[in-house]
Amino acid sequence: MPRIEISKERCKGCELCLLYCPGHCIELDKSMNKRGAYPALFTDNDKKCTGCSFCAIMCPDVCITVYK
Repeated sequence: MPRIEISKERCKGCELCLLYCPGHCIELDKSMNKRGAYPALFTDNDKKCTGCSFCAIMCPDVCITVYK
C-alpha cells in the first residue's frame, strides 16, 4: 500500500504538493510547526494514494518521501 511521509518541521506550507496530488491525499495541518507555517499532512483516508511521487517531485524543500 503506497504512502508518503512529510517532514513536518521542514515543510513551509507552500501547498504545491496539495495542488499536484491526483488523489487529494494531502491537506494542511491545523497546527503550526517551528517555522510558523502550517505544514502539509498526509491524510489518505480513502486509500487513493497511488505512489505516483508527484508530491515529492513538486516539493521545493524535499520534505516528502514516497513509499510504494
